[in-house]
Amino acid sequence: MIKFVYCIRKRAGLSDEEFHTFWRDVHGPFIRSLAQTLQAKKYIQSHTLNTPINAEIAKSRGLNTAIYDGVTEIWWESMDDFLAAVSTPEGQAAAQQYITDPTVGEVNFVDFSQSCAFLTEEHTVFDFS
Repeated sequence: MIKFVYCIRKRAGLSDEEFHTFWRDVHGPFIRSLAQTLQAKKYIQSHTLNTPINAEIAKSRGLNTAIYDGVTEIWWESMDDFLAAVSTPEGQAAAQQYITDPTVGEVNFVDFSQSCAFLTEEHTVFDFS
């Protein structure tokens, strides 16, 4: 599996509630509507919990305590599937829309300068589910 991983910091001026609500209830359904165009198999939002345990986890590893507000993961079966999706005019238009659309896009809730995104290849070490 190929995964697009997006570590997100919220845009300045948004409360935690505004950020999480927009991302989950507005942007999420919009991304779902693009799944076929993007040939994506799975989309997950992981919203960071507001707990002092996060600071302790960072401290135990000597990490920066400035954490991300959440992580998006989008799955494709293969790199070929990912490249096929982003190579079509429809896929490119969808990608542009989910970033810049003034009503549902990332521009509404993401601080791009403090976020990061990258592709990964998934390797399951265990799955007891």
